[in-house]
Amino acid sequence: MNLENLRSKRNLKRLSPEQLNTLAADIRNFLIQSISNTGGHLASNLGVVELSLALHTVFNTPQDKIIWDVGHQSYVHKILTGRMQRFDSLRQLDGLSGFPKSSESPHDAFDTGHSSTAISAALGLAAARDLQNERHKVIAVVGDGSMTGGLAFEGLNNAGRANTDLLVVLNDNQMSISQNVGAISRHLNQLRTTSGYLDVKKDVRNALDNLPVVGEILTKGIESAKNIVKYAVFPGALFETLGFRYCGPIDGHDIP
Repeated sequence: MNLENLRSKRNLKRLSPEQLNTLAADIRNFLIQSISNTGGHLASNLGVVELSLALHTVFNTPQDKIIWDVGHQSYVHKILTGRMQRFDSLRQLDGLSGFPKSSESPHDAFDTGHSSTAISAALGLAAARDLQNERHKVIAVVGDGSMTGGLAFEGLNNAGRANTDLLVVLNDNQMSISQNVGAISRHLNQLRTTSGYLDVKKDVRNALDNLPVVGEILTKGIESAKNIVKYAVFPGALFETLGFRYCGPIDGHDIP
């Protein structure tokens, strides 16, 4: 499967990992050639090719909602949702927008033009879904640069108490307009270098779960022990403290 043969997003679900890798290479070549002519955000989109393919293989837009933060990393999403033929008009008058635009496509769930908004917007869409007893998924894709904005933490703060189905993908490429600095950047660097955390957590959980459990008090004690071990092995588990189940870090360029 190459990019020219990708007539429908539904075809993605039929492709093998090897075919998806071939498609990823074709998308990168297309981006380089197209953006060389029109200008636009190149590096940020070269960095989300496999991630975008994975999201559109697993989820079903426009029923499922993907919100991109800031939005400049949504070019691959646009290619996969039927807009490849318009890329010669990217960022031109009356042409394809360089950011998600709901009037341009129903696959663009939110008009994103500023950083740090995606988690709050996604939480709003998730709350509306719950009120209407709908079952679609809501996904926010957030760059690590956007995580330095206060609104991102307002979103995390509210989402952590909302008890709703919400997925936040942290695309940590260690860059915003320039190299990131500050405490959040330092924390994310710690996450990247603590690769054994999930394996240790799984081993500890399995060992504790195999112990004979007698009564509610012991059950709570074992759960507390899990948390103690988690924070000892993984100091500063910020996202889990805020109510999210953290999985990662994951190689964002590895299709499987």
